[in-house]
Amino acid sequence: MHILFLCTGNSCRSVLSEATFNHLAPAGLKAISAGSQPAGQLHPRAVALLHRKGISTEGCYSKSWDDLPVTPDIVVTVCSGAAGETCPAYLGPVLRTHWGVDDPGHVAGTEDQITAAFEQAYRIIRARIEAFLALPLAELAKDQARLKAELDKIGTISA
Repeated sequence: MHILFLCTGNSCRSVLSEATFNHLAPAGLKAISAGSQPAGQLHPRAVALLHRKGISTEGCYSKSWDDLPVTPDIVVTVCSGAAGETCPAYLGPVLRTHWGVDDPGHVAGTEDQITAAFEQAYRIIRARIEAFLALPLAELAKDQARLKAELDKIGTISA
């Protein structure tokens, strides 16, 4: 099963999600990330945070949703509607859910405030991924409506 974490720039939240998911997921589950308007580079603070957590960023890069190596089974948008962001809409026969996370890459302030914003985004993303991986996926794969409901519920988890 392939999970696509999608946002606009594919430099921060979607990359945090991709790397964290792949770090935690068992064989058979794989995440990729992309953006509708990719920044072209990973946010250095996102990369540094992942490395501090012992999570590899190998294979992660900022890419367009037009360049996906596989067709995803599930698309998770991680942009934040609360910040007035327009989430890209992935078209195609896939299960879609929204797990909005405020973009720590746009936080201004002291070094401590910026670091705290990145840590908060990571905590939310990780909690949601752990909840996803705890689902009875084999059972839910037979009931797309129930799977969608569970995924949508996970999007409300805050750390």
